[in-house]
Amino acid sequence: MSDPTEANSTAGSAESAGPGEPGGGTGGRRVRVVLVDDHRMFRTGVQAEIGQTEQTGVEVVGEAADVDQAVTVITATRPEVVLLDVHLPGGGGVEVLRRCAPLMADAEQPVRFLALSVSDAAEDVIGVIRGGARGYVTKTITGTDLVDSIFRVQEGDAVFSPRLAGFVLDAFASTDAPPVDEDLDRLTQREREVLRLIARGYAYKEIAKQLFISVKTVESHVSAVLRKLQLSNRHELTRWATARRLV
Repeated sequence: MSDPTEANSTAGSAESAGPGEPGGGTGGRRVRVVLVDDHRMFRTGVQAEIGQTEQTGVEVVGEAADVDQAVTVITATRPEVVLLDVHLPGGGGVEVLRRCAPLMADAEQPVRFLALSVSDAAEDVIGVIRGGARGYVTKTITGTDLVDSIFRVQEGDAVFSPRLAGFVLDAFASTDAPPVDEDLDRLTQREREVLRLIARGYAYKEIAKQLFISVKTVESHVSAVLRKLQLSNRHELTRWATARRLV
């Protein structure tokens, strides 16, 4: 697979699935998919898990590692479904959705989005659904269930991991729009994720391991959060996050 810093296009192919193999007997169904995630190893794993077209019916036609790449690849390939990570360099999954709004609105060939993220935070789920995604599943999902979710989204269904559906129902059942938190809006999606883990008491090394980033990158994010929120240390940051129920 090519370097994650370069957008690329990949056609999925495989030998036919044998009896009892996952995804075997797709009934001729096909769906063209683009993978958007900033972790190359994860993209490689998803490609290996679901991209065996003759077995699963899923053809991976492209992939991208950041917002600009994602918009370029999606526009060029016009897939039926995009598997979209929430946290991406360049503005996050919400920015991809914003820039691809005309493609989602195309009545004849709509591009539909399914968020696939390690995050199960309510604000992440609600943010991408408000942005136009048709569903949200976490990265603990099995390959078989992910394939099923992709086909359901292709058909226009809304798909959520069980626990996450409640966030969406609660958010859209409310008649009052949630208040805008200008301080929180200053933070990027990744900074919010680091903030939440810091507030939960995680050490820098633990955060780095969980987010697949370096300790130095964690330190940079924490410094940026403290600067943007005008806080002095992680104890003030924890109190700030707790007061907003982000922990």
